[in-house]
Amino acid sequence: MTDAPRRIAIAHLDGKMRCPWPGQDAAYVAYHDDEWGVPEFDSRALFEKLILDGFQAGLSWISILRKRENFRRAFDGFDPEKIAAYQPAKLESLMQDAGIVRNRAKIAGTVASARLYLEIEAGQGFSNFIWDFVDGRPIVNTFRALDDVPALTPASEKLSRELKRRGFKFCGPTIAYAFMQAVGMVNDHLVDCHCHQACQLAYTKSGSA
Repeated sequence: MTDAPRRIAIAHLDGKMRCPWPGQDAAYVAYHDDEWGVPEFDSRALFEKLILDGFQAGLSWISILRKRENFRRAFDGFDPEKIAAYQPAKLESLMQDAGIVRNRAKIAGTVASARLYLEIEAGQGFSNFIWDFVDGRPIVNTFRALDDVPALTPASEKLSRELKRRGFKFCGPTIAYAFMQAVGMVNDHLVDCHCHQACQLAYTKSGSA
């Protein structure tokens, strides 16, 4: 019996090597190239991604990505102040919106999370709060196969615990790690992927280095 082949970076028709997980899906490849792993320091963008990752729980990310514009429309551009003021009638209208994931607990959790976000943003700032879990700079890993990338880490467990302690929902350590990867707190592009070095360069250019 032979071992299953390791999922390593693959060459695309444009000549670039990429992580295998987006496959050949154009939207997924664009997300992989332009967003995933690029260090994000904008508080509201971080809030949006945290909420969307919460909606992903139990689903695939591509299913959320394909609905992202619907989510943005439905949740007022992920404006925390507007979301925090949602009343029961708004929540009911969201439950009737076929363009998003109609999960009552996740929708209600988004409203609660928006209120918690505003508290943190008024204090130390949401971006500072999030990035403090990696001491303000990305953790750069050097994995050569997707099979080597962990599902969670001590850092994601710590982030998850603190988010839960403050009242955030749908933020277990696996979701927390997916969030950390997506917003560039962790660079988990495979070393042979062209984005691995690009994300490090993006951090340097951000002025946060």
